[in-house]
Amino acid sequence: MKKCIEAGTVTRKDLIVISKLANQHHGCVEKACRKSIKDLKCDYLDIYMIHWPVPNTHPPGCTVDSLDPTAIPFSIDVYIKVWRQMEDLVKKGLVKHIAVSNMTVKKMKALLKVCKIKPVANEFEMHPCFPQEALKNYCIKNDIVPIGYCPVGSPNRPARDRTDEDLVDIDEPVIKRIAERLGIHPATVCVKWAAQRGTIPIPMSANQRNILANLDSICSEPLTAKEMKEIKGCDKGAKGRLIKGQVFMWVGSKGWPDLWDE
Repeated sequence: MKKCIEAGTVTRKDLIVISKLANQHHGCVEKACRKSIKDLKCDYLDIYMIHWPVPNTHPPGCTVDSLDPTAIPFSIDVYIKVWRQMEDLVKKGLVKHIAVSNMTVKKMKALLKVCKIKPVANEFEMHPCFPQEALKNYCIKNDIVPIGYCPVGSPNRPARDRTDEDLVDIDEPVIKRIAERLGIHPATVCVKWAAQRGTIPIPMSANQRNILANLDSICSEPLTAKEMKEIKGCDKGAKGRLIKGQVFMWVGSKGWPDLWDE
């Protein structure tokens, strides 16, 4: 990519540069955005996204039991103040589009009633064991792009996001069977599945081989209609959620399902 940019084959307008607003910066959106632009050495961002719908934070390296004593539950009255700052970024030309992340259908409905600029995308957890079909369909119906993180189950996620009951998508028999038929890794099947159901999967890798395999999964032989139907059987509902967000809970909450309106 660097060589392509230096040669002029790829220009800035060919790239989609995305950054996120950290929880601790909900009160200083423009300052945080300008820092991201500076750090990324560009003039603007294509998409700027609110990472979590609450300003609750956690210290680096914390355990799953760590709680922010000042944490609060989601409130549209609080969130809209952050969103208004996001809308100002568009007006000032700092970003082209604004987006959300980790928003549920209930939270999305509340935002769409009061926003002036609609979010272009919602990034949330999606993989075969936790496809979030209702949320995905709601986003598509409202012209909001569903972006799926943890598309292969995020086996290397931080310890704070792990529990003994977590499921492993790439160990699902149907996923392994399809991978064997196609001669690819089960993780690549998960990426292929995500793209075919109309979402944008964002698998994370610093390994060139894996990056190329992920790209190839979008362009190579698609899954059959029968295989797509079989993968629906991997859906474990709320039990399939991996990123539960325990560290963002607040005093008085009944548990992490409260964060997700479950």
